[in-house]
Amino acid sequence: MHIQSQLANVMKERRSIKTGYLQKEVLLELVEQLLEVAVWAPTHGLREPWRFIFVSSEQKEGFIDQLVQTFPKEMQENRRNYFSQPAAFLIVVMKEDPRQKQWEEDYGAVSSLIQNFQLLAWEQKLGVVWKTNPHIYDPKVRELVGVEPGEKIVGFLHLGYFEETPKAMPRTPVKEKLTVYKNE
Repeated sequence: MHIQSQLANVMKERRSIKTGYLQKEVLLELVEQLLEVAVWAPTHGLREPWRFIFVSSEQKEGFIDQLVQTFPKEMQENRRNYFSQPAAFLIVVMKEDPRQKQWEEDYGAVSSLIQNFQLLAWEQKLGVVWKTNPHIYDPKVRELVGVEPGEKIVGFLHLGYFEETPKAMPRTPVKEKLTVYKNE
């Protein structure tokens, strides 16, 4: 039996779009609409530990000017080129619970939300890649985007429309990763 559905197809077709972005504006209204559905991700105790910072296509250049200043001088031009590729950014922030179990549940919820967002964006032909580069831990970057103590940047989502769909990378067959428990 093979699962055949529109959802299954979107899950298998979705790709991380890392390059080749078109210089087409990503509208706030679309991001809001995608997030309105993405927030239906599982969240333990309905804690909804997320919040979002949107850097629009219009604000991107000014943001990049400030962001590259957080990098060492010798890296700034490279980082400017890197951050200039996407049309916009969505920064996903998580409230950090000091209790390990709740922290892990919340990180799982935020990760699920990001996956929901990526799938929904894919349906709209909007490319997304979830980036967790070291700058998300930099206090200067945290200050720049207004991340408070007790919050974590889970990732920068690079957003943009694209023409070239990356080739699918093979997945390991599930049978190689699945153990069936047997009561002895």
